[in-house]
Amino acid sequence: MKKIFISSDHAGYMLKERIKKKFKKKYRFQDLGTDNSKKSVNYPDYAHKLCRKVSNNSKNMGILVCGSGMGMSMAANRHKKIRAAVCYSVKNTKLSRLHNNANIITLGSRLTKKNTAFKCIEVFMKTKFEGGRHNKRVKKI
Repeated sequence: MKKIFISSDHAGYMLKERIKKKFKKKYRFQDLGTDNSKKSVNYPDYAHKLCRKVSNNSKNMGILVCGSGMGMSMAANRHKKIRAAVCYSVKNTKLSRLHNNANIITLGSRLTKKNTAFKCIEVFMKTKFEGGRHNKRVKKI
């Protein structure tokens, strides 16, 4: 069973919990917080915590959830070895893996419907990096 790191801020907490429930038989999650939807927290703290885990091993992957997905992505992409993609459709999710070798999917709980988020996660986890001409571009990141 593949281990996935997952984290959210308060705005993403409910979607994070739904993701864990939906995929509990498929993936083993290590939840890095937050554990509360009512207390406001700072999303960069949770993004940084998850990125430290994901960057330790090239096989590690992560899921970050905040209100828009954008803040978590911005914080995550400051880390070496991290390629976080804001995903809102199956097509952009697939391309983030095929062409960019994204290792973290970020989702916006206020902008993405639950079922769309689930589909994006499924595509993200099963899609492999194409390599080839994309390798030199990813290395430039």
